[in-house]
Amino acid sequence: MVYIHERAEWPEFEWNSEKLAEALVQVRHQQGRLLGRMESLGFQLKAEASLQSLTEEIVKSSEIEGEILDRDQVRSSIAQRLGIEIGALTPAERNVEGVVELMLDATQKYDQALTTDRLFGWHAALFPTGRSGMQKITVGGWRTEEAGPMQVISGAFGREKVHFEAPAAKRLSTEMKAFLDWFNADREQDPVIKAALAHLWFVTIHPFEDGNGRIARAIADLALARSEHSPQRFYSMSAQIRKERKAYYDILERTQRGTLDITHWLDWFLGCLGRAFDGADAIIGNVLQKAAFWEKHGASDLNDRQRLMLNRLLEGFEGKLTSSKWEKIAKTSQPTATRDINDLIKRGILQKDAAGGRSTSYSLVVSGRELEADNSQRGES
Repeated sequence: MVYIHERAEWPEFEWNSEKLAEALVQVRHQQGRLLGRMESLGFQLKAEASLQSLTEEIVKSSEIEGEILDRDQVRSSIAQRLGIEIGALTPAERNVEGVVELMLDATQKYDQALTTDRLFGWHAALFPTGRSGMQKITVGGWRTEEAGPMQVISGAFGREKVHFEAPAAKRLSTEMKAFLDWFNADREQDPVIKAALAHLWFVTIHPFEDGNGRIARAIADLALARSEHSPQRFYSMSAQIRKERKAYYDILERTQRGTLDITHWLDWFLGCLGRAFDGADAIIGNVLQKAAFWEKHGASDLNDRQRLMLNRLLEGFEGKLTSSKWEKIAKTSQPTATRDINDLIKRGILQKDAAGGRSTSYSLVVSGRELEADNSQRGES
């Protein structure tokens, strides 16, 4: 098996621009239209949309690698760092703070050069304990020969399947210099194509012992922020990749085992990005619905627990809301959770869902005005 980094022409990538032309025009049109719609929202709503998008990006990028982060911790950490008021903050653990630090550095400082030291800082932020799980790894530095071959493997012990083997450690300094020189050079190349190419190139080099996928996606986000000349994020590429995870790994494996013609990878990346732009409709609709809801209920004498849980519902609560979930998330007793819920039902804010399962669940009563705010924005898409 010959990998692309073993070919004599590496890393002279090539692609068929004619085959990609229509997809590129379409995705750039979607990108421009999304940014135009966001400009019409005003400062506060844009900040809320960016907060939701960044939260989604960080949570889903980690989820792709099998790491589940606490969404409230991620959201609170981002809000605190960006100065966005969201009420009570949830203290974040070190690993969450590190991932947030990485992503904000990539997107908020998109106009700064990508350097070795910057990448080392990102890697150190991802692994604040110097370990990946229980295993001690080289942190803030390229992987070493002592760590052995860098392979992407699946399957049970003794029946492993090697999907990819990265360049040897002794090549990394040269490989990364070539990559960073290219990435920082001001060339006449479409910035969205550059984001796709950077993602593939970096993850093929695989310069770290762990965290390569998350850093590759952060580099792509940096490149996309450059293409938009904006630090604000209104969509999540990682959330879309998470939905298409099998296809993502399949196209990476096929590309890394193929030739230096990466037309198929670029086509897949453009399609995935377009679908991520489509997914931004849900974020925009959610932000508008939330604004309309609090415009109606903001003056109500709701307690902090109720405001917390209502915001959770407005931001896209996973699963069904039950009194036991209320108790756990709001950190209160079962009787208090029941009183909070019954009070909101009397106010016409919550309603009992149709019977189903052993536990009673509840959902928001959405007014016509809130639906109108949501639908008016969706209708523009």
